[in-house]
Amino acid sequence: MENTGEDDRREPAATLRDAFSGEDIYAEDGSIRSDFLMYVGAAIADSDLLFLRRHVARLHESEMGDLLEAIQPEQRRKLVSLLGSDFDLAALTEVDEAIRLDIVEHLPSDQIAAAIGEMDSDDAVYILEDLDQADQEEILSKLSFTERVRLRRSLDYPESTAGRRMQTEFVAVPPFWTVGQTIDYMREDRDLPESFTQIFVIDPTFRLLGAVDLDRLLRAPRGTRIEAIMRETNHPIPAEMDQEEAAQLFEQYDLLSAAVVDENDRLVGVLTIDDVVDVIQEEAEEDLLRLGGVGDEELSDTTLDTVRSRAPWLLVNLLTAFIAASVISLFEATIEEIVALAVLMPIVAGMGGNAGSQTMTVTVRALATRNLDIHNAWRVVRREAGVGILHGVAFGMVIGVVAGFWFQSPDIGFVIAAAMLINMTAAALAGIAIPLFLDRAGADPAVSSAVFVTAVTDIVGFFAFLGIATWWFVIR
Repeated sequence: MENTGEDDRREPAATLRDAFSGEDIYAEDGSIRSDFLMYVGAAIADSDLLFLRRHVARLHESEMGDLLEAIQPEQRRKLVSLLGSDFDLAALTEVDEAIRLDIVEHLPSDQIAAAIGEMDSDDAVYILEDLDQADQEEILSKLSFTERVRLRRSLDYPESTAGRRMQTEFVAVPPFWTVGQTIDYMREDRDLPESFTQIFVIDPTFRLLGAVDLDRLLRAPRGTRIEAIMRETNHPIPAEMDQEEAAQLFEQYDLLSAAVVDENDRLVGVLTIDDVVDVIQEEAEEDLLRLGGVGDEELSDTTLDTVRSRAPWLLVNLLTAFIAASVISLFEATIEEIVALAVLMPIVAGMGGNAGSQTMTVTVRALATRNLDIHNAWRVVRREAGVGILHGVAFGMVIGVVAGFWFQSPDIGFVIAAAMLINMTAAALAGIAIPLFLDRAGADPAVSSAVFVTAVTDIVGFFAFLGIATWWFVIR
């Protein structure tokens, strides 16, 4: 008897894909398994909905995000199109902005609105905030009035603030309710957040009065009034507060969630630890990128976008390089007379640059985490100066001995050792002083410190080495 079932009509490649267990899509190094990527790519090419629904649609949103970043742009769009309503739009919160916009631009607004209506408000805002105003309004117009008001309120807050990061779904009750009333309310209300750890207490104007942790609520007798077991919320977060400052409060006070209030102390949302973890990761990545002078660059950016991002600071670096070169030109006669100086110059500048970068990195991070301020700045400056001097003495002696034997000249060894001491000390001082100065001036030290620290170490290193050499060999 002939079997005309769908499975028998499928291509051999599709049958082979079905053998994939799909238990773990990650390799030992944390990257997505190459065989899984191959199967997904083939399934997309063949429009194999059975495989995609069985092995891709089931993925957690973070796993889906990793998959979207690993495949080609054309495959992303077709994958999302093939999955349709089975695609979890929350996965777009796990990818960078360029990928998110590319996918959203190819989705119908009805599908986006339907998905956003099912999301937590913080995830919905994360997707909407990258869209043009007209696209935002089109999607918001398709939502219910309540959901539209909630999302617009979050979008009205500036970017990178607690108001943008907050979740507007929360549980709030009046202080005169009993524990029993509160528990019954939570059992019956279908619009509660998916997960929460505390209940907020508010007055009739929504002004925040306090909070009750769920474990305390469950241990109290049903007849106990909420105001009797609530605690004062010592750390409500203003909606206008920068998200990095909010994350520091979570770190300092070991918070799992915190109330977000407006300028009148009215409860408008809640910030949760999962969002704060994302903030910490984003801020750390941002600081690391800025230290390299690449701003908000992402892996999915185009070649032209990457060029525009990197070019300004490369131009500044070029100008400082000309300044360093002009210092070298002052000592042309000395270099022509003593060729060994040209060989050894890069060592002095390179060691100073590395030492300055070490101090600068520690300083910028301390400023970002607010561990360095006016009260302890002088102590840290003294420490870094001491570190620079000790490094200068130690490495100066090493390179002095090596250079002396290399060129059979103790004088050369003395000159480079002295220059090394001067430049390592200057590098340590520049590595802390420049970020501190830029921070006090209102500039972002993470963005602009590296170029200036490198310029200082190059200029001081060349001037010290060639200047001492000129005095020692020519003038003396």
